[in-house]
Amino acid sequence: MRSYPADYDLIVPGQLDSVLQLLHDEAGQWTPIAGGTEIMVLYGAGKLAARKLVSISLPDLSQIVEDGDSISIGGGCSFTQIRHHSGIQKHFPLLAQCAAWTGGIANQNRGTIGGNLANASPAADSPPALFAYAAELELISVRGTRRIPYEQFHLGYKKTALAPDELIRAVVLPKRFEKALRYGRKVGSRNAQAISKICVAATGSLRQGRVEEIRIGMGSVAPTPLRLLRTEKVLLGAAPNAATIAEARRVLSSESTPIDDIRSTASYRTLVAGNLLEEMLRVFAGASS
Repeated sequence: MRSYPADYDLIVPGQLDSVLQLLHDEAGQWTPIAGGTEIMVLYGAGKLAARKLVSISLPDLSQIVEDGDSISIGGGCSFTQIRHHSGIQKHFPLLAQCAAWTGGIANQNRGTIGGNLANASPAADSPPALFAYAAELELISVRGTRRIPYEQFHLGYKKTALAPDELIRAVVLPKRFEKALRYGRKVGSRNAQAISKICVAATGSLRQGRVEEIRIGMGSVAPTPLRLLRTEKVLLGAAPNAATIAEARRVLSSESTPIDDIRSTASYRTLVAGNLLEEMLRVFAGASS
């Protein structure tokens, strides 16, 4: 069944204040649309339930601002902007890498980081890097602006902390990971334009052969993008030897809850997640030796 344009309303206020006022006055009635890479797929398949769309392709949401302590990425910034920004490449290379994983060039030109997060797919490519880099989200509405750790954003499958009248104003990343060890991998059916079977990003440091700091984000292993807090706890203070790796793999298998779907099986995801964790620890150990 196809969609018919006459069944939908699309308005383009052109100003952020106007969009926020509309979302406040008619909360829950209007669906924001930026790049449209998710919404237009549903529209083309005749499955787009939202009938009232408001464009949020606005200059106020499409800037990357760098200062001495952080980089703020507007929610409307495209993945092409992100992957080619010199400050992000320097301070947050895992995020630049994740941006390059996202779809193909056309998707990267249109798709936005705010839309990627608000869509809340557990297989999204950018969330693991945001966990690894201790990102915060700046949320905006007519009621004002609030900032939350990204770790508090996902509340359940396709459920987020975003209120009906709020937009993701920006993703804020602290500049304290430039010297950190890092690791990022995506496993998919193809090298490009593939939804993740597993994706992982991690930062960390070792001191005197033991893990001093570690942050691991993983996608496609739970109903939401996941920071592996329990697995990290096992690793902190430990040497990345065979015994530690075995225990970390065991905890990871209990911390994650992958499913069978059209792209993969739960057992495959569990095995590969453990393999990637082990590879990450060996990379970190090798880089510190």
